Amino acid sequence: MKVFIAGASGLVGGNCMKHFTEQGWEVAGSYFSFQVPGTVYYNTLQPKDTNNFDVKAFNPDVIVHCGAMTHVDNCELNPDQSYQQTVQSTINLIALAKECNARFVYISTDYVFDGKQGPYAEDAPVNPLSVYARHKLEAEQLSLKDIDNTLVLRITNVYGDEVRGKNFIARIIEQCVNKQKLTLKLPYDQYASPANAWDIARAMFVLLRDGKQGIYHIASTDYLNRVELAMRVLKYFPDAEYDMIPMSTAELKQPAARPLLGGFTKMKFSNEYPEFMFSNVDDYLRSKVNN
Repeated sequence: MKVFIAGASGLVGGNCMKHFTEQGWEVAGSYFSFQVPGTVYYNTLQPKDTNNFDVKAFNPDVIVHCGAMTHVDNCELNPDQSYQQTVQSTINLIALAKECNARFVYISTDYVFDGKQGPYAEDAPVNPLSVYARHKLEAEQLSLKDIDNTLVLRITNVYGDEVRGKNFIARIIEQCVNKQKLTLKLPYDQYASPANAWDIARAMFVLLRDGKQGIYHIASTDYLNRVELAMRVLKYFPDAEYDMIPMSTAELKQPAARPLLGGFTKMKFSNEYPEFMFSNVDDYLRSKVNN
């Protein structure tokens, strides 16, 4: 299997590139603004950029789209930029996948739901609340409509190993390790199902290997709010100095609306792969502390 991963310098894309390569697939992973070892340059917004990696010559069987504008509040404040980075990039990669006769994988989010009745199954009605959410849903629906065997993975609160360590758990770990005092103003009413990017890569691999298509929700066994998630990390650092300030979402006055009861049930995936074992936040934290 030959796979091109757009956005392999990020958390999910990087883990996919590593896992697929270890499983013997031929992988080309791209970066745009931040290069990591082993990645090639590709600008999803400028397909004719002469510096772009020649995807058509690589001739992938699958194109995986891991890139997007993920800062939810910035999307709300900059809707045109959000559209370009999330929707237009998807349109361009769909066209590329068609030229290559390749399957397409799109990474989506629980923000396509309104958060009133989560955690969500795949067939729950969508109702995006923010610019980010609307653009993710639009790109998801375009992917499913334009390429018959598209695979959509909805994920949320992703954590794990990445070069830049930008994810929520990694940032807390880094500050604890560096003996920095943390001030955490976190919502106690936003719930989600965190997933390790390594598990997402493993799940995507088996789904692609077996020719699956359509929407799959990928989640671990954890379901908790942001305060609980931070406290789960901090318990592994008993000497950490921190001020925890639990707040309601309304009190935080974030520019973009959030789905409060978000997250997923993964019954569809687990019914098809009952022996697939997901890790959880504690598994990841024990591995980091013990190392």
